Amino acid sequence: MSTSGPHTRFAPDRGLTGRMVGTMFLIGLLYVGFTGLLIALLRGAWPIIVLVSGGLFVAQFWFSDRITERAMGAHPVTPEQYPQLHGAVDRLCALADMPKPRVAVARNDMPNAFATGRNPQKAVVCVTTGLLRRLEPEELEGVLAHELSHVAHRDVAVMTVAGFLGVLAGAMTRIAMYGGFMGGGRNSNDPNAAIVALVVPLVSIAVYAISFLLTRLLSRYRELAADRAAAQLTGRPSALASALTKVTGQIAAIPTKDLRQAQPYNAFYFAPALSAREAATQLFSTHPTLEQRLAQLAKISARLGR
Repeated sequence: MSTSGPHTRFAPDRGLTGRMVGTMFLIGLLYVGFTGLLIALLRGAWPIIVLVSGGLFVAQFWFSDRITERAMGAHPVTPEQYPQLHGAVDRLCALADMPKPRVAVARNDMPNAFATGRNPQKAVVCVTTGLLRRLEPEELEGVLAHELSHVAHRDVAVMTVAGFLGVLAGAMTRIAMYGGFMGGGRNSNDPNAAIVALVVPLVSIAVYAISFLLTRLLSRYRELAADRAAAQLTGRPSALASALTKVTGQIAAIPTKDLRQAQPYNAFYFAPALSAREAATQLFSTHPTLEQRLAQLAKISARLGR
């Protein structure tokens, strides 16, 4: 797995490659183990388990870009509608020697951006109207380069698959509990029914917790990797640092209600939708702290200045 793809000039990141491979391996083991355990415990329901788990995986992977776009309110825009935005994406794609993704805008006052898609050919890069209104052109290019690096490194697809297991665990538990498969229904005299009814939710919780930790660890590292790649591609780490500082400060001022609505998608955002208090106490954040990101960019700036 090449994290920068065969045709891009984004700097390859062996650390990211290793973490992506390791995460996918562990997630795969969890997926096979969890599905196998459900089939063993709920023998009569195995066709439904196979059908639902396979269907959810296909939907999550093949339609992840459409699902994410719709959930975040992203709408494709043309060069005539947003010439500066398309111009910036065109310049960066030419600089990185990568195919241009679809460009979208979300009408949202929260300044942010995200990229999604299972591969560079199906990718979309989206920015909010709040981001466009607040950033200078060079700051916007830094953010766009950050998002394009996620596409080039293919970590968007890995995050999509990694996050799937938690969805599967919850869905299969609900199907088992409410579909009457745990022990054959409410009127079943099977002495193992109570054990099955206890084991399946506990295993689901454990699977969700493990997948949650794995995706959080990968997410924090991939954000640092994207910052590095963007700063090296554009040669302007200070512009990205300025954008980070501005975006993080502005997000903290957004009403709490709006932040809560955006938080389920934090793993995809340029900066997490957190208030100042939440950002300071977020132990399992999807992103490294602002201080960590700025310190890394300062080191890159010093190295480029030599």
